[in-house]
Amino acid sequence: MPQTDSDIRAILYGLPPADLAEVPEGAAQVSPLIPGSARLEDVAEASLDSALLLAPPGTAERRYALALAIRAVRPGGRLVAMAPKDKGGTRLAKELRGFGCAVTDEPRRHHRICTQPGIFSWDRLDPGSALLLRHLPTLSGRGADFGCGLGILARAVLKSAKVASLALIDIDRRAIEMARRNVGEPGATLHWADLRSAEPALSGLDFVVTNPPFHDGGAEDQALGQVFINRAAAVLRPSGTLYLVANTHLPYEAPLRAAFRTVTTLATEGGYKLFEARK
Repeated sequence: MPQTDSDIRAILYGLPPADLAEVPEGAAQVSPLIPGSARLEDVAEASLDSALLLAPPGTAERRYALALAIRAVRPGGRLVAMAPKDKGGTRLAKELRGFGCAVTDEPRRHHRICTQPGIFSWDRLDPGSALLLRHLPTLSGRGADFGCGLGILARAVLKSAKVASLALIDIDRRAIEMARRNVGEPGATLHWADLRSAEPALSGLDFVVTNPPFHDGGAEDQALGQVFINRAAAVLRPSGTLYLVANTHLPYEAPLRAAFRTVTTLATEGGYKLFEARK
């Protein structure tokens, strides 16, 4: 039986190295980037005995997560926050002291351990998405938005009366929550899911639109885009179309040609390239 908010006495944020910190017994996962996790925002104030955080690399996101965790830990409870030195670890102690915490700062194997920002392009329209929006044709049928973010692409796609349904998918729970507010059309369905897994089950789609991520945990990971390409090829019907925008330095041409019958570069502009790939 899943834990309710009132049952939670310990939390785990992210996946810290197991050899660096002991995970509290019965800890509930609360990372917004792990589908199925509880919401840290919903954990009651002063209700936790302990919390272990692999702090996010982004400054605003890290401070937001720390503030929520500090709020949730009871007086006398234990909070352990850790991060690689080059991804916020050197600033952890100062940030925690700024929240009024008594801090023990311990360097350990390139990490620092100290006892709603964060969504991609949350404060601006990403230039890649803007390029895709300028060149996107009027679509029709059933489709999906891989890595939907706030739902900006989805809103544009759903302006077409010919679009019967659109599945919005993102690994970030906060993005899905914002997309739910931004996209109210009845044909939209929202899925908090990791496209590297089998869910959600999709097939026979007419189109996929995507501006795939290429960072995982702050480090560049070009394999993510290749996963999006292969997943799109798997869910599209024969002659279905993928519209993908990416930074020009990312080598997606080869995986696109391996997975699709035809690949066309529709535009190259401002450090981005837009592909149309037909299955």
